[in-house]
Amino acid sequence: MSLYDRLADLSVDIDGYDLELRERDTSSGFLRTSTIISLHGDGDTGRGEDVTYDNEPHHELVDAEPDLPLGEASTFDEFSELIGELDLFVGGDPEDSIYRSYRRWGFESAALDLALKQAGTDLATALDREYSPVRFVASTRLGEPPTTDRVEQLLADNPDLQFKLDPTEEWTAEIVDRLAEMDAVRTLDLKGVYEGTDVDQSGDPELYGMLLEAFPEAIIEDPDLNEETRPLFDGERDRVSWDVPITGVDSVTERPWEPDWLNIKPSRFGSVESLLSTVEYCDEHSIRMYGGGQFELGVGRQHLHALASLFYPDAPNDVAPRGYNDPDPESGLPRSPLSPPTDPTGLEWE
Repeated sequence: MSLYDRLADLSVDIDGYDLELRERDTSSGFLRTSTIISLHGDGDTGRGEDVTYDNEPHHELVDAEPDLPLGEASTFDEFSELIGELDLFVGGDPEDSIYRSYRRWGFESAALDLALKQAGTDLATALDREYSPVRFVASTRLGEPPTTDRVEQLLADNPDLQFKLDPTEEWTAEIVDRLAEMDAVRTLDLKGVYEGTDVDQSGDPELYGMLLEAFPEAIIEDPDLNEETRPLFDGERDRVSWDVPITGVDSVTERPWEPDWLNIKPSRFGSVESLLSTVEYCDEHSIRMYGGGQFELGVGRQHLHALASLFYPDAPNDVAPRGYNDPDPESGLPRSPLSPPTDPTGLEWE
């Protein structure tokens, strides 16, 4: 029986829903807005989070209060099919088509949370697995102009902390050398496959070569493979990971070579079925996985922890608790690994 088959026939009874806006400044210098989706039924509430990056669609959805026919579904699989057919963007097409998957995931994860609670169980039990402690890394940018100040600040409070960093063309040899001395960088996100965003980074062979040499054990995520940079990865392919392109099994098989690593961001898959099918494909083909975060402000972060706990707990998961994304992080933040909950329910993980 597939992972999804273990969930598909769960009963779900929905008699109403609420939408709640969340907003918070981030360490990357932008105001994060998300929508918490709460589905109600039979005395229980299931919650999910829409992590669409544009802020306006969140306000449009909450202000419109659309009358979605969510109660027509009686099983989780029926709900998944239903939500996949609905247009959840009331203000017109989103700027980026991937946002449709983000919003669908918000509703599907809420429905799965509700279905599990109404069945009196949790995700681990439903999948016949057990929750494990979750190892995490902290993701941060180095500012403009880049400095190592934030990394050093976080290490001063937690010397064992490891990082996922986003190199830019402004990184100097001095910064790279200083970071290498700290021996705390686990993943480097080159953002070389983004298109039309504020974080796009073109492939710079000089920067790539410097990073590959300075961080010989780091995972290299989303490189821009062009005529100048592709030869640099000869003999280094087992370190390359993919994030932005990964939206399902087909997207994995379309990589330039069979990957050794993937960053799994549930919202990119849209549906629970697509996510779990991809996880199974990775297990069957010995592709290592780690979880990725998207500045979740609510239950979405818990869901990342639950999934990482079940499928890739010991990986360098970019799912650090929310406090690590604050512009001025407090001292005494939780340390890796995160302990699983003692009495889990639904998709909740705390």
